[in-house]
Amino acid sequence: MKITNLLLMTALLLSVTFLAAADKSKKEENMQSDLTAKKVNAIIQTNQGDIELELWPDMAPKTVANFVKLANEKFYEGTYFHRVIPDFMIQGGDPNTKDKDRSNDGAGSPGYKFEDECYLGEAVPMTGAITNEEQAHQVWQNQILPYLQSTPEPDPEIMAIADSVMAKQTGQPIMEHNYEYYTQKTGQPPLIDNSKRTLKHTVEYGTICMANSGPDTNGSQFFIVTRKDGCDWLNGRHTVFGKVTKGMDVVHKIENLPRDDRDNPLEANQAIIKKVTVKK
Repeated sequence: MKITNLLLMTALLLSVTFLAAADKSKKEENMQSDLTAKKVNAIIQTNQGDIELELWPDMAPKTVANFVKLANEKFYEGTYFHRVIPDFMIQGGDPNTKDKDRSNDGAGSPGYKFEDECYLGEAVPMTGAITNEEQAHQVWQNQILPYLQSTPEPDPEIMAIADSVMAKQTGQPIMEHNYEYYTQKTGQPPLIDNSKRTLKHTVEYGTICMANSGPDTNGSQFFIVTRKDGCDWLNGRHTVFGKVTKGMDVVHKIENLPRDDRDNPLEANQAIIKKVTVKK
């Protein structure tokens, strides 16, 4: 049984919105050792203007190291900000934006995923019964949807649950099984109980954060927050790894570019990244 594009689109509407190999090259080791300072400065040069950043390796060492690595490899050059939403954020870093197919913008990665760095303290998986709508939503958003998006022929039981959720517009069908069931069935990372952990940083105005498709799915995509009051509903869901120190006027210019119904700036108005430079 194949999941249809229509079903995926419907499912997505219901949502509220690297680990590298063990053997690292000498270059990567040196790059890691350079990130000992409390702050790292970088500049994103675009055809709309420059955005200066202060990155926080003390807060998110793996995330900053990954961003620096990709910048030094010129990974971001020629990509553009493919999702811009006024009073919310601008998102970029997708290598798919280098091709002519706009339909795949937002789905690209560097070919690996790595874990979130949102909290202090040991990560403890959620276990046992799912008892309320908030818990069911977390399963839906972070396990069921990523599974449906990545699996051509989903398990019939998961499909039946997804159909029921969409038909009833409630998470009640999800509550008929426990957390372990969904982790086993979908193969997605287990949900983490963050109630007793300390949040490292909040998603505030001007911060740069990792975009993801669920827990521990970071790659190359990032977003910069333009909402003056911040985005507290994203706290703990997206790693914050720095902030804009100069160029928020450029960020606001990009967020207001004319765009299509997928929030992708029109071809004649794209904000193209020409270069990302990390200052020593």
